[in-house]
Amino acid sequence: MTLRAANPDDLPAIQEIVEQAYSPYIDRMGRPPGPMLDDYAKRIELEQASVAEVDGGVGGLLVLIDQDGYLLLDNIAVHPDAQGRGLGRELMNFAEAEALRRGYAELRLYTHESMTENIALYGKLGWEETGRALQAGFERVFMRKEVEKDG
Repeated sequence: MTLRAANPDDLPAIQEIVEQAYSPYIDRMGRPPGPMLDDYAKRIELEQASVAEVDGGVGGLLVLIDQDGYLLLDNIAVHPDAQGRGLGRELMNFAEAEALRRGYAELRLYTHESMTENIALYGKLGWEETGRALQAGFERVFMRKEVEKDG
């Protein structure tokens, strides 16, 4: 796996990953999840998107946004064809390292309350739930994780 900044040539692959990763939640939520509504061309332009290359193609996506006092993990997605190989874990590790590199001691994210498997996974990875609220028309679960340098 190679992780790198996304560029405009990656846009079709990013859109495919988002479609494949989030479309299964449409029925559960009754509408497209927030990541399906995002402007990834803008994320690329603002240098907020990174991609993971696997087997000669783009297999994963990570969107990180600087906030006041923390780094927001806005989106993490792995194409179904690339799942089960540790790619998601590598993307999460990169997000933590990137938070430290940028001078943050905390990462935050939010997910929809119906994405229970994601909430459980984040909990296993050391994320703690900080609250739930309606935001932008979505019932969201907010989570945080402190990041520290090893040693």
